[in-house]
Amino acid sequence: MLDDRKLAVLRAIVSDYVRNREPVGSRALVERHRLNVSPATVRNDMAALEEEGYITQPHTSAGRIPTDKGYRLFVDRLAQVKPLSAAERRAITTFLAQAVDLDDIILRTVRLLAQVTSQVAIVQYPVADCAAIRRVDLIRLQGARGLVVLITAAGAVRQHQIDLGEYDDADLDAVRDRLGDVVAGLSLSQAAASLGRLPEAVEPRLQALAAALVAVVASLVTAEPTSRVVVGGVGNLASFADQFETAVKPVLEALEEQVVLLRLLGEATHEVTVRIGLENEHANLSQASVVASGYGAPESVLAGLGVVGPTRMDYPSTMASVRAVARYVSQILAEG
Repeated sequence: MLDDRKLAVLRAIVSDYVRNREPVGSRALVERHRLNVSPATVRNDMAALEEEGYITQPHTSAGRIPTDKGYRLFVDRLAQVKPLSAAERRAITTFLAQAVDLDDIILRTVRLLAQVTSQVAIVQYPVADCAAIRRVDLIRLQGARGLVVLITAAGAVRQHQIDLGEYDDADLDAVRDRLGDVVAGLSLSQAAASLGRLPEAVEPRLQALAAALVAVVASLVTAEPTSRVVVGGVGNLASFADQFETAVKPVLEALEEQVVLLRLLGEATHEVTVRIGLENEHANLSQASVVASGYGAPESVLAGLGVVGPTRMDYPSTMASVRAVARYVSQILAEG
């Protein structure tokens, strides 16, 4: 266990290395930070940190740089994720509030995350079966042909045609309203178990229509859930290419695989999580860090979003940005 003084030295090393991209020496730490100790004490503390694997010397006569273990301790010991400024919050809110539909929300979120973090942004589309049902419409197209439209709280739309038989528009409205009473507010998976109550909730002459509607809606709510990840800001990696020990190509290859990206975000919660270097399961991301968070209603996570960048990143700022964007996306979807 490191004492407070050594932790302060480690924080200073991480801060200077992130800012300047150069190995940090003891003299620089004494000059730039109020550590209230002598240079000799700082050198001793750096030697102890190196011995315990928190920092390393990239080459002889150089200063020290943090290791993955050092970054992990730095992140774990953050007292709290710093709040964004009022101007930053307004900019995020204004930009996201201008979105017109789910696709626009996702694309704006990707652009925003890439811009505010200067990293590669990854945003997952909501997993449909986790989203609550906002509305189910039954629409007459022509004659006996109708259309069932199911809209989730995440903005996803599913639809299927239905044979309306000889029923008139008043009958359609009555059955649709009863269906709303049965499934509104439920997730797709919950709705599947509740649809059987619909025929019992309508008058006998409408039960055949209700049964046909149940069959169509059941096929919609039990459809195979799909999700995909949108990536933005890949060009930001160019400015960090020298921070990867080998090459940036493996990271780019990982970013091209949807399965890899879905796995990165698949376990996201409403808390900001950070995976550093070898903590990432995919070998191509062993020199990268992933900062992620889930978004959605407080009681459920619809999907995840986050950023990928070199382990040498500004963790406090990046974590604050990811958290803020996730919260605003959650709010916009809830209001939509």
